[in-house]
Amino acid sequence: MAIKIVSDKISKTELQELAKETYVEMIKAVADVKLRLVAFGGELHADSEAVLLAGGSAQEDLWGFNIQFDGELEEGIEYTSLINIRPRDGNRSLQVTSSRVRQAILDLVKQRVDWDH
Repeated sequence: MAIKIVSDKISKTELQELAKETYVEMIKAVADVKLRLVAFGGELHADSEAVLLAGGSAQEDLWGFNIQFDGELEEGIEYTSLINIRPRDGNRSLQVTSSRVRQAILDLVKQRVDWDH
């Protein structure tokens, strides 16, 4: 399964092609909110997390989410992942509970994903 780390831009069409390897109608992703990278693809969020960690990302900066391809980008983001359960960072849920972190993820995804192409 391919994992693509995006530091510039990726189109919705490219994401959909990548998603054909796994979930088809959605794609898993992990955002590094500090380094401003997003890793897309893989069967589990942990797959993308491992690639980012190997590339120098810090665990506390990584947050998992999914993107559903139907509808608009903002409505399609689900801030849910096993990697988000981090009591030491104040997140005791699968969901990203911090509105600040959720907004950072949304802003980063909007920067990196060209949803119209």
